[in-house]
Amino acid sequence: MGVKLRELLPRKEIAFDDLKGREVAVDASNMLYQFLSSIRQPDGSLLTDKHGNITSHLVGIFSRFSNLMSKGIKMCVVFDGKPPLLKIRTREEREYRKQLAEEKLERAREEENEEAILKYSKQVTRLNQKMIDESKELFSALGLPVIQAPSESDAQMAFMNEKNDVWACATTDVDPLLHGAPRLVTNLTLSQRRKLPSGKYVKINPELVVLSDVLNNLGITGDQLIVISMLIGTDYNEGVKGIGPKTALKLVKQHKNFDELFKQVDVNFNWKEVYAIFKSMPIMKNYQLKWKGVDYDKINELLVKKHDFSLERVENSLKKLEKEDKEQRSLFDL
Repeated sequence: MGVKLRELLPRKEIAFDDLKGREVAVDASNMLYQFLSSIRQPDGSLLTDKHGNITSHLVGIFSRFSNLMSKGIKMCVVFDGKPPLLKIRTREEREYRKQLAEEKLERAREEENEEAILKYSKQVTRLNQKMIDESKELFSALGLPVIQAPSESDAQMAFMNEKNDVWACATTDVDPLLHGAPRLVTNLTLSQRRKLPSGKYVKINPELVVLSDVLNNLGITGDQLIVISMLIGTDYNEGVKGIGPKTALKLVKQHKNFDELFKQVDVNFNWKEVYAIFKSMPIMKNYQLKWKGVDYDKINELLVKKHDFSLERVENSLKKLEKEDKEQRSLFDL
C-alpha cells in the first residue's frame, strides 16, 4: 500500500541510460502484485498454461526484466519476509476487502457485466508461495541475485542502499525512504504509460527521489519524515483523521518534541511502537550480491517446457540479453 507522501516529495525524471551499469534493488513482492493485477485475459482472468497453472507473474518478470537487463541495468530482487505484528491488521483488512470484491465479482459474472468483471477480478489478486518460488527460480535463471529479507523488503533494500551495495531502491511506493534509503527509483517499467481510473493513459518515465533533497526541500529530518508518515497513515497504523501531508508537515515543524506533538492530535495507536518499527526493522547483513550469466537451459525448461511459453518469443528475448552480455564483456576486456 505504502505511505501517501508523493505530493510532498521533489522528484526528477530520468532516462534508462541514467541507470545503465547501476546496481538497483527491486521490491519483488510489490512488482509481482503489479503483474498479477495487470497481466490478464480480456475477461479479467489470469494467464495460465495448458494445465491451468497461473503464469501472469512469469510473463511479467521475463518481459520486464529481460528488457531492463538489455538496457544494462544491474538488478537484484528482494522478497518480503515475516511482517511486523502491527501489519497483521492491515493484511486482515486487505483480505476482507478481497472477499467483498469476490462477492461482487461473482455477481458481475452472473450478470455478464464485462466492465465489472474486469474491475473486481483485479481486486482479488493473491500472491501464493508457489508463485514466489517460481519467481525466485526465474530471477536466478536470469542471473540476478535474490535476497530474502527477514522482514519487510523496504528496510532490507534501504540498508543495502545505505551500504552503497546498490545505487538505488526500485518500488512503486516511498517507504524505503522512511528506512533511510538514499535514493529511490519509481516507474521502472518499459510501458511508458499508465492507465488512470478514468480510462485515459498518461505518459510516465522513471523518476528519481533523493532522500537528502527531500529533507532539505521540506526543512525536516529523517525522523520527522517518519512522524509525518504516521500522521498520514502507514501499513502499521491508521492516519489521524483530518490530517493530510501538508498539515502533517506543518505539525512536525511546530512541535519538535514528538511526545508533545502526539498529545495535540487524536491518535488510536501507540506512536512509539510504530516509530520503533521504522527505526529497528530486522534486516540481513550477510547477504551476497553476485550477478551471474543467464542460464538459457533453465529458462527454457521453466518457461517453454513447463509453462508453454512461445519458444520463439523466449529465444528473441534471450538474444537481446546475449547481445548486451557480449557488449559488457567487450568493454570489460578493454
